[in-house]
Parts: sequence; C-alpha cells; structure tokens
Amino acid sequence: MFNIVEKPIERSRFRRMLGREFYILKRKLKWYFSGTRYEKVDKSQNCPYVLIDHKSTLLRKLKDVDMHLQYNKIANLKLAIAPIDGVVIRPGETFSIWKMVGRPSARKGYKTGMMIHNGKVGEAVGGGLCQLGNLLYWMALHTPLTVTERWRHSYDVFPDVNRTIPFACGATLAYNYIDLQLKNNTDKTFKINLWLDDEYLHGNIQCDHVLDVEYEVYEKDHRIIRQSWGGHTRHNQIWRRTTNLKTGEELHELIAANDAIMMYNPMIDSPKEK
Repeated sequence: MFNIVEKPIERSRFRRMLGREFYILKRKLKWYFSGTRYEKVDKSQNCPYVLIDHKSTLLRKLKDVDMHLQYNKIANLKLAIAPIDGVVIRPGETFSIWKMVGRPSARKGYKTGMMIHNGKVGEAVGGGLCQLGNLLYWMALHTPLTVTERWRHSYDVFPDVNRTIPFACGATLAYNYIDLQLKNNTDKTFKINLWLDDEYLHGNIQCDHVLDVEYEVYEKDHRIIRQSWGGHTRHNQIWRRTTNLKTGEELHELIAANDAIMMYNPMIDSPKEK
C-alpha cells in the first residue's frame, strides 16, 4: 500500500541557495577524501559486446515550455556528454556523472535550459541535463552495474507523450549532490558510449565479456491517487527480471518504489500525441 504524500513546503530562495552551496561543498569533500576509485575515459579499451542500446527524443512539444529551451538543452547535452563518452568502468570503480561533467556554467558554454523546481517549469544555466541522467539510469538497469546513487523525480510535470519506458524510470540531476552513480562490483569491464544526432540522444553500454544473463525492466502496481490536500499523486514499482541464459532460472527484484506529485489533472489533461 502506498503512503500518503504530504503537500510540499515552499522554502525561501535564500535558504535554497545556502543549502545548495553547503551540499555542493560537502560532496566535493567526499570526492577527494572518501577513497572511492572513480572511472576514466579510455578510447582504446576494447569492450566489443553491447549489452544495451537506447535513445531518447531531443525535441518534445511540452505545454507552456518555449522551444528555445529545448534547443538550448541540446547544446548543453553536447557539452555534458563530451567528457563521458568512452568512459571505462573497471572492477571496483565508481562512475559519477557530476565528477566527470563538472559544474555547468555559462563560462563553459552552457546555455539556459528548462529546469523543474517544486513541480514548476523554470530556467537555469545547464538546464535539461536530466535527460542524460534518465538515459544512463535506464541503460544501467540492463547491466550488472550496481546503482549506488539515484534520485527519483518528485513531480510528474507533463502528461505521457510517446512514452516508451515505464513511468519513473529516470534519474534527476542537480550539481553536484543529486547525482547518478554506478559501481562495478563485478570482475568485468564496462564502457559507456554517448552521441547525438538530429533527433535523438543515443547511448550504449558495452562489456569486455559475453554475459550469461539478460535483463528486463518492468512496471507493477501503477496507481493514481487523490490526496486529502486536493492534488493527485502517481505511484508505481519498478522491477527487474534477470534470466540466466544457461539454466533459464529467473530472479525478480524490486528496483524502486516511486511516488510523484502530479502537476496536471489526470482526469482532464491527456497527451496530444499517441
């Protein structure tokens, strides 16, 4: 049974800024003093076996969102994937998006893109990079890599339009303390490749060995609930089936239970595209 979701509390801009900078500093200290072994880009590393290919649409028509923010998002994604493309995660190493990408800034060429804060659409330099987190998280779920840090979206802002994967299978990002981190707890080596074309953000994860398992990610118990404070919330569970290709044995594991506040009326709004 899903828990009751409380109405969110709006905090002052100053308090949000102060808290953000505190957690940014805290994360930087952790990077340098935790003893964690992080990944490195190695274009020469041979990982010939593709575990998963995935792509996500770059331009979507969203209600009350100016398309120039989406074009700016594409520019931001080009900058963000450059230091990640070709990253190799060897046994015992951890992959961190923000450790590799660094802080998005106008000085680095990042543009103003769409940002979601407390369920409201806004603008911020470097906005739109959650699409990268979404892609990497979905791909990681189809590999033996262990997700050690992932933050789910707290709001369901837009009605589903051409959704190809289950609701809430993404990973939200905010520099640098809201991160996506993956650890390689296996004896295999993995490589992440990312690229853009005119329509999609593409990615794949490769391995240096053939695996004897395959993965399927699926949704259970999807619900929409009206809360006592008048809003609607959306809930589901994400599960993964791991199949041993040699024995046929299956393992089903709960990956995440998601609760999100809906920022549209599910009884009125509906996708314009099918």
